[in-house]
Amino acid sequence: MDADSKPGFFERLTSFLLREPEDREQLLAVLHSAYERNLMDADALTIIEGALAASETRVTDVMIPRAQMDVIDVDDPMDEILPVVIEAAHSRFPVVDGDRDNVLGILLAKDLLRLHTEEAFDLRDWLRPAVFIPESKRLNVLLREFRVSRNHMAIVVNEYGGVAGLVTIEDVLEQIVGDIEDEYDFDEAHDNIRLDSAGRYRVKARTEIEDFNAAFSTHFSDEEFDTVGGLVLRQLGRVPKRNEVIDIDGMRFQVLRADSRRLYTLLVDPPAPRARSTDAAA
Repeated sequence: MDADSKPGFFERLTSFLLREPEDREQLLAVLHSAYERNLMDADALTIIEGALAASETRVTDVMIPRAQMDVIDVDDPMDEILPVVIEAAHSRFPVVDGDRDNVLGILLAKDLLRLHTEEAFDLRDWLRPAVFIPESKRLNVLLREFRVSRNHMAIVVNEYGGVAGLVTIEDVLEQIVGDIEDEYDFDEAHDNIRLDSAGRYRVKARTEIEDFNAAFSTHFSDEEFDTVGGLVLRQLGRVPKRNEVIDIDGMRFQVLRADSRRLYTLLVDPPAPRARSTDAAA
């Protein structure tokens, strides 16, 4: 058979899909079979699986909880707002009026670049409308709404109208394509472990066990797994959810970023100082 007569990628993939799977499980089995036969690579399979899962995932599963939201109070002076914006390094911030349940609007960080042209500063004049959505909204619906409205952030409210958290378009896309890192994410090898402003350590799940042990004076074994993420996954036997807390040999790990398939970032409390032993007085 010459090269021109060989079936191409789409022809081979179509031949698998023509088996007409009757449910999602059968469809996934067909896709995995196509992957095993080298008809698609691992990234393509992951994206398709993520897209299918998005229709069953609710906003509450991926949102940033209320307690972890970086917000700005509408009455804060500019000399207090700027440090918050610089430290958090987000592009958008909910603006509240004293109470996190009272979200007035969204501040775009880029709007602060116009400060030098403004004679008087009134934060209320700079706010963009906030979008409010229920916790039960599915991610595929939210992504479609983000695309139509061109919004990148939504405030999540519970059944009583209180603020439960917020979700961004990045949070939604990461459920489909995996972790998206930008220029503000710490990515260099020496930044896999970083002390934040609250005195806790942000640790990448990919941090080598050896490096973690050196940083925290721990003695976790690296015989069965190489990374901190592997350590946590082995302890739980599953992928943990955001904000879940795991205690391993006295070390407290809190999940900062994770999706249904991967663990990305952990918060680790600094180790408590060891009590000094003293000899009894002679």
